[in-house]
Amino acid sequence: MNLKEKVKQIKSGKLSALKNVEDFGTAIEQSNKKKMNIFLELNHRAIEQAKEIDDRIKAGDKTGKLAGLCVAVKSNIFVKHLAASCASKVLENYISPYDASVITKLKEEDAIILGMTNMDEFACGSSGESSAFNPTKNPKNPQLIPGGSSSGSAAAVSAGLCDFALGSDTGGSIRNPASHCGVVGFKPSNGAVSRYGLIDLAMSFDQIGPLTSSVEDAELVFNVIKGQDNFDATTQELPVLKEKKNLTIGLVNVKDFCDHEIAGLIKEKTENFAHKNECKIKSVNLPLDIALETYYLLVYVEFFSATRKFDGRRFGLKIEEACGPEVLRRIIGGSEISKAEYHGKYYRNALKARNYIKQQFEKIFQNVDFLILPTVPKLPHKLGETISIEDMYAYDVLTVLANLAGIPAISIPAGEVEGVDVGLQIMAPRFCDYLLLKFAKKFEK
Repeated sequence: MNLKEKVKQIKSGKLSALKNVEDFGTAIEQSNKKKMNIFLELNHRAIEQAKEIDDRIKAGDKTGKLAGLCVAVKSNIFVKHLAASCASKVLENYISPYDASVITKLKEEDAIILGMTNMDEFACGSSGESSAFNPTKNPKNPQLIPGGSSSGSAAAVSAGLCDFALGSDTGGSIRNPASHCGVVGFKPSNGAVSRYGLIDLAMSFDQIGPLTSSVEDAELVFNVIKGQDNFDATTQELPVLKEKKNLTIGLVNVKDFCDHEIAGLIKEKTENFAHKNECKIKSVNLPLDIALETYYLLVYVEFFSATRKFDGRRFGLKIEEACGPEVLRRIIGGSEISKAEYHGKYYRNALKARNYIKQQFEKIFQNVDFLILPTVPKLPHKLGETISIEDMYAYDVLTVLANLAGIPAISIPAGEVEGVDVGLQIMAPRFCDYLLLKFAKKFEK
């Protein structure tokens, strides 16, 4: 049952909002017994909110588009009265003073916040292991990482602990765990969704987006959270664009950057889709060779700047004294890059490279309508397994380009390799979010 059908059931009285919350509560309790570590905090007002929605439905009063649906929220997004801990000891006891704009919009449509999900600390990570409150386990295989940094949100959807979840994507943090957990993860265009109320990792990269069981569900949630917001000057309404009939798909060459079995599966799926839907396929080269270097240089500097407010005086503890090793690595790295003697050598060159990447995408999208490539270049490692920093960062090589260019991208389940879920990633030009979702729905079917 998709989310639209579930809302109809709730509004018709076949399913109560209260029953929906209670069923998820039972499922979460069972997952806690298995020590899945998906939720960090539950919303104890959820029952009360569900009853209020049911009362309005019985009275014949108007209810919202998401009436009675339950959402899990990544712990770096403000939900009033709940902890915005970023899965860190630094902000362990920090209670959100207001709702993020996306949460306000969800509540206006009568969605119910179930609770706050686990994540990589301050969104610094690609595996879900850097949380200060122990790693999230992958519901599909608890021995494997769920991916990150939106690990708890992806796992919550995969394990059936919520109707949908919100995550944030800096360089793949929605799409990466969506791939590993076998769910849909959508990163909208930069500026399509408000970031007000998000504790950002890197302001110019971050984007809030949905994690769901289907593309149709992702579109439903996106319709609610999108749009211009007076609290975020980067936002705007999406233009209305016409769908083309004869599509050209750009199949990205990932030969030197991806496991051959994963690349083979994505190629096979793309060719089958193109054959059935009479689409042309073109081989496309992206600037993957400079993707990680450009991304991490800029992210380190932006993260260092963003964390200067965590000085122990205003918000929680001093970050350098209470954070984990990955967070500290990025703070120190950002500090070094920001120093005057390195300013021209690294940061400005990275800005030039980012501009070059944007220009390359603009040229590519003159000849193709959508790009297809794997979401993650390799299978997830085992929880607790020691891997190098370079190998950890390499998880993001196929996802960071979308953030550097500010374009929309989605990961949908493509199948399995060696019994492990693999995601197929689709990218589109900036603000072509609806065209991307429409195309992804076709691909999903």
